[in-house]
Amino acid sequence: MKKIPFVTKEQIEKIAETYPTPFHIYDEKAIRENARKLKQAFSWNKGYKEYFAVKATPNPYILKILQEEGCGVDCSSATELMLSDACGFSGSDIMFSSNDTPEGEFRMANEMGAYINLDDITHIDCLRAETEIPETVCCRFNPGGVFQMGTEIMDNPGDAKYGMTKEQLIEAFNRLKELGVKRFGIHAFLASNTVTNEYYPTLAGILFALAVEVKEATGADIAFINLSGGVGVPYTPDREPNDIAVIGDGVRKQFEAVMVPAGLGDVSIFTELGRFMLAPYGGLVTKAIHEKHIHKEYIGVDACAVNLMRPAMYGAYHHITVLGKENEPCDHKYDVTGSLCENNDKFAVDRMLPQIEKGDYLFIHDTGAHGFAMGYNYNGRLKSAELLLKEDGSVQLIRRAETPKDYFATFDFSDILKDMKY
Repeated sequence: MKKIPFVTKEQIEKIAETYPTPFHIYDEKAIRENARKLKQAFSWNKGYKEYFAVKATPNPYILKILQEEGCGVDCSSATELMLSDACGFSGSDIMFSSNDTPEGEFRMANEMGAYINLDDITHIDCLRAETEIPETVCCRFNPGGVFQMGTEIMDNPGDAKYGMTKEQLIEAFNRLKELGVKRFGIHAFLASNTVTNEYYPTLAGILFALAVEVKEATGADIAFINLSGGVGVPYTPDREPNDIAVIGDGVRKQFEAVMVPAGLGDVSIFTELGRFMLAPYGGLVTKAIHEKHIHKEYIGVDACAVNLMRPAMYGAYHHITVLGKENEPCDHKYDVTGSLCENNDKFAVDRMLPQIEKGDYLFIHDTGAHGFAMGYNYNGRLKSAELLLKEDGSVQLIRRAETPKDYFATFDFSDILKDMKY
């Protein structure tokens, strides 16, 4: 499958007159269309709701778009709760799924009326110490071992720090019932960025069977099952994207086979998709500013791992299009690098691309989730702007680029930098 940027060289040249590179840009029309496809895929479940993972793209303009499309938010920290509150999310539109939770955050989530998802059985006492026990509580499940489909190992939950064992989850439900909880949720995340239509139905089958067992063991009223995230996107151009309609129908079949016969046909299905919702609909635009010819051929760009950390952190692949040269042969091998004093600050290694000249614009694909959000300020490099390509073709600034003043702002307790000249 060929990856095609949602902006052209001509568009970027015009945008860069106002907003210099590097910047992240998001495609509003595609985001809305994708959210509607997801909602339609699970429309068979009357209580279905998508809780967008705020950590993936914590921008209020993006959150408002998703809110308009009927999504809630999945938060994992006090700051994400604050951001969601500022955007008008409240009550059951918020899922608070944290781990190793700092003091005070359960209280904040409960005061906002959010669903609280407990990561560990010991968190029951933490919750009690901070706030009243809510009438609805969710618990996170970790089956241990490896998670596989057929002969393929997808991930290793046994090494993950998240969730409770089945025995702990049953004990937690019994304890919470004694504390006055009336309705329960079950949550699990077993694999990351799966590019297969079978992951969600397989996970659903596991959680549906668990729900039946837990209900029989505790008599708990199961209100919802949260399939969490894990539905991924094809970062490489040789893979086909997931078909959310097929995925939704696969979950429906599991629901009708397991839940309905057990009298659990009214249970709501929730999802927490960040990558699937946003990754393909954002791109990092950067300009070639240097070339270097030593033991390898290097192209230096004006972005760096500050703007997109995944390649440096994970060795993750992000496809690159040289704008205006989409149809030229990829007959040059480059490392595409940023300016950090780290040798892993590379967006591509030994990548075959068209010949790149200084001034060319590069579009780095699939940065709409876990792109800008993972940025940092090593070497004093500053985070970029975020732009929104509106449905009418106009461009809106939805986060300005950082300035040195932002970088130095946390020294506001001191006069040591008051005479800065820049």
